[in-house]
Amino acid sequence: MSEQYSIRLARAAELAQIQAIELAASRLFVGTAFDFLVEGAPIPLPALRDYQAAGHIWVAADAADQPVGFAIVRLHRDAVHLHELDVHPDHGRRGLGRRLVQAVGAWAQAQGLAALTLSTFRDIPWNGPLYARMGFVPLTDADLSPELREIRQHEAAAGLPLAARVCMVLVIRG
Repeated sequence: MSEQYSIRLARAAELAQIQAIELAASRLFVGTAFDFLVEGAPIPLPALRDYQAAGHIWVAADAADQPVGFAIVRLHRDAVHLHELDVHPDHGRRGLGRRLVQAVGAWAQAQGLAALTLSTFRDIPWNGPLYARMGFVPLTDADLSPELREIRQHEAAAGLPLAARVCMVLVIRG
């Protein structure tokens, strides 16, 4: 790989680029049972401004220091929830998603937090199976925190098929 990438916190001026990455990444769902996601709107700018101001958006930046991927997190008690992770398809399959997760995990560990959580599609290769290879394990409904239960309720209200979704956890301290 001749192109160099870095992981850093997002800048306020990059929020529209983050929306564009999210929209580009949604096109990966074309041809799946979830191709309706392509029609979805990106995370609204006011929400992105809040995440960025809190220091909760990391970007994968290319050699020109332009964002090509991002991770957004929410804090939940003693865990960090990976709210959204997308890599522009033109920069996919280069380990950027893994590097973003590692950066978030290192930050969470430095904050004294116990785990990373997420909710994703169980069987889409770049979703559940990818996170499983990173060490995330599925949670049963009985294991869900109140915050993860609320996330599942929001997903259901948004029309996501919960039977196809899975909440996962990666313990980062014992």
